[in-house]
Amino acid sequence: MIHVYEEEFEIPVVAGHNGLIHHFRARLAARLGGELLPVRLAVTETNEHVYKCELGVIAGLLEPQLRHTCSIFDFQPRANENCSTFNAVFVVPTGIGSELGGHAGDANAAAKLLAAACDTLITHPNVVNASDVNELPENGLYVEGSIVARLLMGTIGLQPVRANRVLTVLDAHPDSYFSNITINAVSAARASFGLDSPETVLLDPPVKLESLYASSGRAVGRVERMEALLKVLDEYRGSYDALAISTQIDMPLSYHTDYYVERGDMINPWGGVEAIFTHALSSLYDIPAAHAPMEISREISNADLGIVDPRMAAEVISTSYFMCVLKGLQRAPRIIKDIRFNTPPGVLTAADVSCLVIPDGCVGLPTLAALEQGIPVIAVRENRNIMKNDLTALPWAHGQLYIVENYWEAVGVMTALKAGIEPTTVRRPLSDTPYTIAKP
Repeated sequence: MIHVYEEEFEIPVVAGHNGLIHHFRARLAARLGGELLPVRLAVTETNEHVYKCELGVIAGLLEPQLRHTCSIFDFQPRANENCSTFNAVFVVPTGIGSELGGHAGDANAAAKLLAAACDTLITHPNVVNASDVNELPENGLYVEGSIVARLLMGTIGLQPVRANRVLTVLDAHPDSYFSNITINAVSAARASFGLDSPETVLLDPPVKLESLYASSGRAVGRVERMEALLKVLDEYRGSYDALAISTQIDMPLSYHTDYYVERGDMINPWGGVEAIFTHALSSLYDIPAAHAPMEISREISNADLGIVDPRMAAEVISTSYFMCVLKGLQRAPRIIKDIRFNTPPGVLTAADVSCLVIPDGCVGLPTLAALEQGIPVIAVRENRNIMKNDLTALPWAHGQLYIVENYWEAVGVMTALKAGIEPTTVRRPLSDTPYTIAKP
């Protein structure tokens, strides 16, 4: 049985936090053996003794599937930085309770702000998916989270496209009302913004997604019964470029109201399992993938939640939650592999990434890859979350890490970097110029 779930590990701290990608790969390989395929890494806490890690893995794959799937820890250093354009990566990790971007596409406005300061903004569904709303900037690229990590790790490139053929897969819901509104969402996308959706497939029995919480408090989950879905993806291979999927998510019924009543104190229970699910699919098939939850019952769908926290409002006004996924995947860039010796024109690689913007305290593969690639990182304090890591403890090069208060300041740092200005030189007081006397 093929299933996806989260493992929790404690890994000994390495001196100076040097070589963390290799350190994590070696330690986790020893723990996992050769039967589990890692798809997502989060370092939830760093203390003087251990890194507390949570790792999403796929179990039950056949040996050929394992052999032909690249490791998330594969790393290819970039030879240099391409300075002809200024391109930023904007990440708000799913399931960590971020003040901004931890709810329902409520980082859309921040994405548009950051996009105004760069040539291309590369971001992921958690940032802009807001049920029926997706305000991805015109110069934005909608990239599944595991693909963002692989881009920064230097193992793949991104090729912008005019349009994708989007395969849509959804639950054959026991109440046909929910299947019907999801199909109607696909029809609306075809009619209103010209989506090319060559096929819509209803899964019976459906994939089983379950919402869970890790000991850190992070939203995670478990995915089972994937065989029928993978059979569909194999059967239609070659007729689609991207995958949009809508399924039910099992969770306690109280979550459906508690999340809104607590107005942000509860971490969004849907996003964590959605993230490891799409990470698994994109890793196995090298395609853009995005997921939307399907309601369990009409009772939940029709619940009167009153006036909710504005960050959650996009979910309350939606029925299918699917339009944001379809809008994003329509022009999601394609994955280009084998870029080490020949990168086609127009393909973005790690060499084209000018900076990474993250919430303060977040350590996962994007942060570690940026550290190793020499990519400047801008960490935003105001985007509070449950991660417990001190980014200043990592072995950054001079001028590589900038801790800012908010996204307004992040734009200022981005603009300075784009202009070739050392950001601290426009602050006061200005420190004395250091010097040494060289003696024979």
